[in-house]
Amino acid sequence: MSDITIRRRESGSQGKIFSQVTPLLARIYASRGLDDLDALGRSLQQLQTGRDMLGLAEAVKRLIVALEQDQQILIVGDFDCDGATSTAVGMLGLGMMGASRVTYLVPNRFEYGYGLSPEIVDVAAALQPDLIITVDNGISSVAGVARANSLGIDVVVTDHHLPGEALPAACAIVNPNQPDCPFSEKSTCGVGVIFYVMTALRRSLEEQNWFEARGLPRPNLAALLDLVALGTVADVVPLEQNNRTLVYQGLQRIRSGKARPGLIALIDISGRQRRRLTATDLGFALGPRLNAAGRLDDMSIGIECLLTNNPERAQQLALQLDSLNQERRGIEQEMQQQANALLDELELDAEGELPFGLCLYDGDWHQGVIGILASRIKEKLNRPVVAFATGDKGELKGSARSVNGFHIRDGLDAVAAKHPSLLKKFGGHAMAAGMTIAAENLGLFQQAFDAEVRRHLSAEQLQHAVLTDGGLSSAELTMEMAEQLREAGPWGHQFPEPLFDGEFSLLQQRIVGQRHLKLVLMEPESGMAIDAIHFNADLDVWPNDSVQRVHAVYRLDVNEFRGQRSLQLMIDHLLPL
Repeated sequence: MSDITIRRRESGSQGKIFSQVTPLLARIYASRGLDDLDALGRSLQQLQTGRDMLGLAEAVKRLIVALEQDQQILIVGDFDCDGATSTAVGMLGLGMMGASRVTYLVPNRFEYGYGLSPEIVDVAAALQPDLIITVDNGISSVAGVARANSLGIDVVVTDHHLPGEALPAACAIVNPNQPDCPFSEKSTCGVGVIFYVMTALRRSLEEQNWFEARGLPRPNLAALLDLVALGTVADVVPLEQNNRTLVYQGLQRIRSGKARPGLIALIDISGRQRRRLTATDLGFALGPRLNAAGRLDDMSIGIECLLTNNPERAQQLALQLDSLNQERRGIEQEMQQQANALLDELELDAEGELPFGLCLYDGDWHQGVIGILASRIKEKLNRPVVAFATGDKGELKGSARSVNGFHIRDGLDAVAAKHPSLLKKFGGHAMAAGMTIAAENLGLFQQAFDAEVRRHLSAEQLQHAVLTDGGLSSAELTMEMAEQLREAGPWGHQFPEPLFDGEFSLLQQRIVGQRHLKLVLMEPESGMAIDAIHFNADLDVWPNDSVQRVHAVYRLDVNEFRGQRSLQLMIDHLLPL
């Protein structure tokens, strides 16, 4: 692994924003490309309407037929957090429109794999649907949609993943990333797409006086924004202005006590505070607990948690999800140890470096956890990683995570073009993808993947560089500043939470909770002592009594313990000086 290089962001032009916020926030926003607070994205009035989404009119037309004829509607979702929230938004949204015959089906990842496959269509057919709606999948389901058509079942595809060469023959496809779609917000995830479909359906029904004629209340689709926020953050799509608006509005609903009972139960069981919930909490506390169901068991547990209106039932399901997440953590830790052993055995190139594109496989790895494993190794080594687990019938299932500069789905497409029989199937987007290969082709894939990564990334780009927002003065190291930064988001992918760096004297250090390093640092300018914590510290390095000064990369936070509040630095990287 290369040494960490700490670099500071360029501040950019502060424009009009300088006079609207504090100088520190102006600098932070400007370095993220903002020069006006309107571009931050918080008001629903600024939200894109989605009217120009290709396929939206056709989808709405088919949904209205289903409502008018009281047809059986089946939502086919995905087994991750985006898929679960998309399924819940579809179920709840259609219920608000007056649909009485709506159910859902999520393929078990271990039996059927991802998406609307012909096999899952045959399972769905037993439920006798008139219409299948895919959420967070379907754009690659050419064979599955063909199978549905042959059975007389219409399909509306809603998805955000990148399409292949051929599109499915669905009666409507709503996907901002399909060819010729003029909708500008290409980073909208699956739950955002189905939310836009529901808003368009409500508009059309209102024009027909649908709700008045049936004595139905006008649906308040803003009630679904807590789910939209969770799915958007958990799917790690870029938090561009439109996505920031969706997330901010969802967080405001949660903080004001208007969240779904299932979300409230997940917040409580994760030890977070509802009134202070942040996007980071959605991504690192709620998302993993919901995802654990799809990784280890059945995502319907998570979906039922999101759908139930009964707080007691929500609490029971949240407890079950929390237990699954603890089990997932144990499996992941064991797999990380095995992965580290594999890394030690890998052949290095002539310069003594690891492959640029890294592929790891162990016959005992859990298929539902390889995505997290790939993400952890990617974070550690700063290069694209594919982790493989054993599938069925001599196949390997792979989950890939990438770094900036290498579009993983396009990279797999290039590998498939050069080696037509190598990838049995694949799909994904810029930063994450999944694939299936024959077990005997693992070596060939490793070579082909590494070669493709080397076409796009240099050794310099693989250096582990950490971008920070510079240093803070002693006057800025305050709880007030920590609170201001917390409320200045939402922060997330490609709109990162402020990260600072500086040198400190090391006064105290000790391990707490087996792997966490508790510190007391001294700010050199003022001599102020500050508490800090470094989660999952490298125990081969820390604690180290010989170190008296450190260079810390950190975030400002407020620690609350037994009614006492104090400033705390959350350490991301700690380098001895």
